[in-house]
Amino acid sequence: MFDGNREDFFPELMAWAKECGASCEGFEVASFGEEGYGLRATRDIKAEELFLWIPRKMLMTVESAKNSVLGPLYSQDRILQAMGNVTLALHLLCERASPSSAWLPYVKSLPADYDTPLYYEEEEVRHLLGTQAVQDVLSQYKNTARQYAYFYKVVQTHPTASKLPLKDSFTFDDYRWAVSSVMTRQNQIPTEDGSRVTLALIPLWDMCNHTNGLITTGYNLEDDRCECVALQDYKENEQIYIFYGTRSNAEFVVHSGFFFEDNAHDRVKIKLGVSKSERLYAMKAEVLARAGIAASSIFAVHCTEPPISAQLLAFLRVFCMTEEELKDFLIGEGAINKIFTLGNSEFPVSWENEIKLWTFLETRAALLLKTYKTTVEEDLSALGKADLSPHSRVSIQLRLAEKQILEKASASGRAKRLHFQRRLEEGAALPRYEESDIALLENEEAADAKLPIILRKLEEVVEEEEEDEAGSEAGLKEAIEECLEKTPLLLNGGKAVYGTDAGQKDLAAAAATVVEANGDDGATTHTVKAEEATQEEASKAVDSELDMNQKGLTEGPKLSAN
Repeated sequence: MFDGNREDFFPELMAWAKECGASCEGFEVASFGEEGYGLRATRDIKAEELFLWIPRKMLMTVESAKNSVLGPLYSQDRILQAMGNVTLALHLLCERASPSSAWLPYVKSLPADYDTPLYYEEEEVRHLLGTQAVQDVLSQYKNTARQYAYFYKVVQTHPTASKLPLKDSFTFDDYRWAVSSVMTRQNQIPTEDGSRVTLALIPLWDMCNHTNGLITTGYNLEDDRCECVALQDYKENEQIYIFYGTRSNAEFVVHSGFFFEDNAHDRVKIKLGVSKSERLYAMKAEVLARAGIAASSIFAVHCTEPPISAQLLAFLRVFCMTEEELKDFLIGEGAINKIFTLGNSEFPVSWENEIKLWTFLETRAALLLKTYKTTVEEDLSALGKADLSPHSRVSIQLRLAEKQILEKASASGRAKRLHFQRRLEEGAALPRYEESDIALLENEEAADAKLPIILRKLEEVVEEEEEDEAGSEAGLKEAIEECLEKTPLLLNGGKAVYGTDAGQKDLAAAAATVVEANGDDGATTHTVKAEEATQEEASKAVDSELDMNQKGLTEGPKLSAN
């Protein structure tokens, strides 16, 4: 790529940044062992002090790609126009291949390779089996492979691509590097007129490593620059961290290539839905709709206590309601206001309803644990091996963390179930809300459980993003098929997938075939079926638990085959 070690290019990066008008005082690029390179304070920095700013002219954006040698192709290629991250990847490769590129000091400072799953060997991926990340990893590789095959053909044959510096050298390794560079570094910034957002690579700032905290970076449109204030006080020689956002470790592993041990936002996704064949489906769907929740959605079990969000609590309450309880929330006295209490842990629907939902969570989490091929003890033992590769270690750390979250959720569900069983046996009065409580719910920001359920939660936003991405892929199907039709597979210099000959055949098939959303492949189907099985078993466990402990309760809710 470039002669010399990566650290040899950091002085050039700093000099270029200073020349462009970026802040370069108070920190330096330094190595931090297993964390890799980061920014180190060269003086004391106070919390909330503006210590770093990067002007727009340093940024690599979709807009700068349009104005570069890639511009003519961008203007005619629908995939580039629809996928900003792909545009940035090719923009980065073109600038890397140009000796006169204004961004060369930045490009030289980037890693020669990455720890994203695109660089995993087959055995390292096997350690992810059972985790929720494995399908994302396989899809990521498949999508990257077929994008490469498509653009290899475009670079070689499209008239507007004749001047691209990639024509004589464009390997799968090149594209994998560019995709990983963008995937681990891309951020959204406003366009110059502030009317919309665009994707960007932000030199120097992207050297900062992650820690828990709050977002402290923004864009100053008046000065037209990216600005970052200190997350906390930093002493001289301490590493300067930023907060990447409320991402789970699965998201960090798939998109950033690392596992963050002290992740306060770690979670495990679960898909839940009310079966359309259930007798009470219409009533449950209506109550959920009034609360702003879909009858089938992806939620999350969190590493914190309580393990479920206000939105998931509301869903489970409706999911477990009897016909009379549903009527009360639809046409009963104060029905409209009652919707606001669904996500509030202080106002149960009934003691029986609480027993049902916590029994379901306890059993569901326990059953999900059984889908993993290893135990917590086996994972801990594997992590103690000295010959474990870094990628294998990350994979095992992820699956262990998921199990620990599910174990805590199951234990929490059991404790809650026993608590509400005691309340029922004691004949305790059910807490009742007053209209004044609604105002409390709307203004309380400290506790998630007290937020009005109509407020949208992170997990729902994440699910929508996944659906949008799948829709975008399907929308581009025709364009990709048209360009790949009757095209020989040209993986010039590409390495075998996961380092195996069989994997190379899989790569060829993936690159030459355009597939629909992830749910269409066999591996995903298997996962979905396993998920359905745990739902059905959990539902049966709820019924069994209630039969043993609570005489006279109605039959437990049915689950849909999602």
